[in-house]
Amino acid sequence: MSNVELDANREERIKSEILVDAEDKEDRAMGWYYYLDDCLNFPFNAKWAKKGRKGIAPEKDVEVLGMATDEECLRDMLVEIVEVGGSDDDVEVAKLTDLQVLDADSDTQEALDDWYYWLARGYKF
Repeated sequence: MSNVELDANREERIKSEILVDAEDKEDRAMGWYYYLDDCLNFPFNAKWAKKGRKGIAPEKDVEVLGMATDEECLRDMLVEIVEVGGSDDDVEVAKLTDLQVLDADSDTQEALDDWYYWLARGYKF
């Protein structure tokens, strides 16, 4: 069980706005995808520490450009990023959970907090 305290307001928003008609894993994934796509105001800056089998790569300052495609987000919420100062040819895909957001507006931060809360509570697609 999660050690994150239940937040009734956040639970209601998730239930009534994000997962309102979700019947299966794909529906839940797409509910989150479209909610985040609508609520995150791109671009914003973040630090990216890519987590892999060999540990955590050194942090990079990145600009978060937008959501990855909906097909790519069926297992996790992914975004397109580019290293600060990089070119459009250097776009990579990163998990939202691998980012430490630096300068998001309040709508973006609330949506991200909803996603992080949902994961911390142990919910899954």
